[in-house]
Amino acid sequence: VQLQACGGGLVQAGASLRLSCVASGRPFSTYAYAVGWFRRAPGKEREFVSATNWSGYSTYYAESVKGRFTISRDNAENTVYLQMNGLKPDDTAVYYCAVRRYGGTNYYTGVTDYDYWGQGTLVTVSS
Repeated sequence: VQLQACGGGLVQAGASLRLSCVASGRPFSTYAYAVGWFRRAPGKEREFVSATNWSGYSTYYAESVKGRFTISRDNAENTVYLQMNGLKPDDTAVYYCAVRRYGGTNYYTGVTDYDYWGQGTLVTVSS
C-alpha cells in the first residue's frame, strides 16, 4: 500500500484546510484498514491527531483537536480526509496519514500500531 497525502499549505489562524490521503494498491476494504492521522511539529515527536476504524463509524481525536478536526473516509475512493477548522499556530506541523491492516472495528492511536505511512504534508498556520 502506498499512501499519498496532500492538502497542506500556509494559512492564517482561524482558517480551514482539508487534508486528503489516497491509498494505492489494495483497496481499503480488502484488509479492513484502520486509518490514522499524526503530525510532527518542529522539534517535537510525532503525535497522534485522529483515527477511524475501517468503516469510518468509530472515530477518535486528540484533545488538542477535538471539536475542530473531523476525520472521514471514502472506502470506494480509497481516500481518508482530515477536515481542519479553526486552525491555530500550534497546529503547524507535517501531517502524516497511516494505515493499519486488519483493523477490524477498532481505531488505533499509537505510532507503532500502523503498518504503512504516507510521506506527509506540511501545514503552516500563521498568527
